[in-house]
Amino acid sequence: MIRDETKSRRRFLTGVGGAGAALGLGFGLGTLAKAARRGHAEPSADRTDLDAGVWVEVEDTPLEDLMREHAVLERVLLVYEEGARRLDAGADFAPEILAKAGGIVRRYIEDHHERDEETHIFPRLEQIGAELDLLKTLREQHAAGRHLTSDVIGLATLATVRAAPERARLVGAMRLFIRMYRPHAARENTVLFPAFRKAVSEKEYENLQRALEKSEHDAFGDHLYETVLDEVRGLEGALGIGELAGFTPP
Repeated sequence: MIRDETKSRRRFLTGVGGAGAALGLGFGLGTLAKAARRGHAEPSADRTDLDAGVWVEVEDTPLEDLMREHAVLERVLLVYEEGARRLDAGADFAPEILAKAGGIVRRYIEDHHERDEETHIFPRLEQIGAELDLLKTLREQHAAGRHLTSDVIGLATLATVRAAPERARLVGAMRLFIRMYRPHAARENTVLFPAFRKAVSEKEYENLQRALEKSEHDAFGDHLYETVLDEVRGLEGALGIGELAGFTPP
């Protein structure tokens, strides 16, 4: 696995404790904890590699990173859903929230995530003739999504939502995007990405990680994921859907 301390995006911090070991998280946490302490004083005899409170830095793999981007998009889709609900109910709220959500989809998903897929993932599978029907549909849906995102961004204005026909168009565009992209992302996570992983060698997989890092840094600089997630949190907060507990049935 690539270790480059200057690249923070494809890493997460995971707390290591006895509970984590019991769950069998599959990250080789004991080995990672030992590696994290290399170069420091040796732990005392009564400590273990799975001491509670030890934090271990682990890099996401390329496909884990792409799936994490899907998860960020899912949170944007929740913003779309809440916006559509309020528009249907005639509730008063700032429609620019939806324009900002559409902007995140455009910048982070379409211009970044989908571009990476179309540049690095799709061609490799097409080269070996794998999942060709699925790839054709995914490309078509990428194109369709761009049209819908343009509609959301263009229609999410105060003047537009006051007109019933335009308001209905905005709601329709968001709901069509949601209906398409949830199964789209699910097929990529459960079919496309596993097929890709089987099709490439370990060296090719490491090269993909480097390519994705470079692509992101060249286009956006550092800390893109953290920046976008903060933006999404802001939109959730503005709509009052920022707390997970709020989605629990009564």
